[in-house]
Parts: sequence; C-alpha cells; structure tokens
Amino acid sequence: MNKIIVFSLIVIFMLLIFTGCGESKEIYDEEKTNVGKYKMPDEMSEHEGTWLQWPHDKTYGKGYKKEVESIWIGMTKELTEGENVHIVAYDEREKDYIVSQLIEKDIDMDKVDFYIFKTDDVWARDNGPIFVYDNNRNLTILDWGFNGWGKKVAYKKDRLLRSLIGEELGIETLDLQDVVLEGGAIEIDGNGTLISTLSAVTNKNRNSDLTQSEIEEYLRIYYSVTNFIWLDGVEGSDITDFHIDGFVKYYNESTIITLNKEDLIEWGVSDKDIDILMNARDAFNKRYEYINLPLTKNNVILESGKKLGYKGSYVNYYIGNTVVLVPNYNDSTDKIANDIIQELYPERKVVGIDVRDLYQYGGMIHCITQQQPK
Repeated sequence: MNKIIVFSLIVIFMLLIFTGCGESKEIYDEEKTNVGKYKMPDEMSEHEGTWLQWPHDKTYGKGYKKEVESIWIGMTKELTEGENVHIVAYDEREKDYIVSQLIEKDIDMDKVDFYIFKTDDVWARDNGPIFVYDNNRNLTILDWGFNGWGKKVAYKKDRLLRSLIGEELGIETLDLQDVVLEGGAIEIDGNGTLISTLSAVTNKNRNSDLTQSEIEEYLRIYYSVTNFIWLDGVEGSDITDFHIDGFVKYYNESTIITLNKEDLIEWGVSDKDIDILMNARDAFNKRYEYINLPLTKNNVILESGKKLGYKGSYVNYYIGNTVVLVPNYNDSTDKIANDIIQELYPERKVVGIDVRDLYQYGGMIHCITQQQPK
C-alpha cells in the first residue's frame, strides 16, 4: 500500500511539473512578444490604405515633379485595385493638378482621397504616419522625430506631418519628437525582434542626447520589441546613413529576405555586419531562414543616359493588399527578381515600377509608401 501511495505521489508530482512548465513557457512566450504598450501590424496584414506624399517643385526646383511623378501615378493605379490611397498634396493647386493626372490614366478616384499639407519631400516611410495598435486595439500614430536624416536636407515641414494627419483623422498621436527615428531605419519580425543599423539610429546627427539603451527602451514600449539585432551600418554612406530597408526585409517571423554575401559586400555591408546578419536569432533564440534577392546586373543608368555608378536593390519592395510593387531599373535582372518575389506572394500581383529617376535621390518604392492597417 505504501508503495502504491508513493508511486501515485510521484506521478502527480511529475504531472504538475510538466503542466507547470507548459504554463511557464506560454507566459514566457507572451512576455517575449507583448512587452510594450503598442504593436505595429505586419506590412502584409490587410491595409485600410496606403499613404503617399506627392512630389512637387517647391524644394528641388522646377522639373523635379515631372521627372519622378510617373512613379506615383503607377503606384496609385496599382494600389487602388485593392485598397484606398491617401495622397498628401502640397496645396489645392497641386491637388487639382494631381487629380487631372490620375483621371487621365483612368484611375478609380473613389479609392483616392487628398490631404492638403505642405511637405518638404516625398519619403512617406520616414516621415509619414506610422500606425500601431495599443493593447486595446485602438489605432494610434507614433510621431517620432524627423530631422532630414541628420539635417542633410530641408525637413521642418515634414516633421509636422504626422501630427497634422493625426489631428485631421481624429486618431490619437503620441508625441515622440525627442527621439529621431525614420521608418526605413527599422525592420520588425512581428514576433519580438527588430533589426536596424546603429549608423541610422544612434548616430549623433539623430539622437545625440540618447544612449542605445534608452532608445531600445522606447522601441520596447512602442513596438513591443525585446530582441535587438544591431548592425553597425555605415555613417555617411548615403543620405540615410545606411537604412536597413535597402537590403533587409522580413518575409515572415522566421525568414529574412536579403542579398547574398557577394552582393552584401557590393552594397557596402561590412564583414562584421554580414556575420551578424547571417547568424541572427529571433526572440526565442531560433536561427532565421534566408531568401536572397539579387542586385541589378549593371550599375543603374537613367533614361537620360546619366550613370549613377552603383547597382539597384529589389529588397525595397512594398506589399499592398492585392499587389507587390517592386523597384525596377531597366536591367536584365528585373525579371529574375520579379519572378522570385511573385513566388513568395502567389496571391498578389507583382508589378515592377521603374524607379531610376527617384533612385538617384536616395530611395525606392518602400521608401515612399506607408501602410495604414485596417
């Protein structure tokens, strides 16, 4: 009898241990992914719409708008097939002009609306409204500081844009102007991990009064991030100081899209950063899987014949509800990259957009779009 009682107690004790461990793991997992007060939905999640800042001639002079606006017309045409497009126009005159251009291209204007705000530039990813949900699923805008990538260009109008849009929409907007953070500087896997470059975030031309630890605390609260993958990046390499979204994108919470080692070197990524990237682990200490996209075969040449002297990346694509917009460069590799991306998103239509005239100014498709979740 005593042996039976002892055996029964052992069984009960073991069951309690296993049950307890299961509960602990669930709590641990929850702590790893829901540590903050806010969370940003994945780009592939359903959109209410996409925000675009239409180009104008007020900052860079006459001719700039004509040079690049075909990109915005093409994006609007494709995106309106599956979602709304919210266009920020500089003034009423510019709005009327944009309307005439879109009507001429037979674009569904029922899917397009306009917001009249003065802007310096077109980079909606970096200074446009960043939408997150709070823990009660209330849509909120994060109003991070923006200073023209370290005061390299005009920015004082753009830094006001998020708060103006939030007021217009009646959406709570959190004043985070004390922290300079561009949307293109970070990639989030949706499961507790963020990857970024120190050169674009902790750089003294952005956040001279904040330590890396203090910046990470903001990211924990407002993006629910617990695991940080920091690459050094390269200060001064381009206007953004080496934004991550030019060469890294999360496909899902377990897979990173990037370049192969040879192309990463071509892009300017250091051996140290390549090693960190290729050995990255998520918030649960699991290794990522990798999908490689190519660079262009040749250095980019504009339609005018001007040679840029560097290659183009396809990683900077944008996922809409029904389409994936991919930067193209009139290069033989365009089709290869488009086909790879089409295989990744079989339920969406991949559309190549010639970005060469924009690329000379430092950006591609992802840089000029910003999603609003549904």
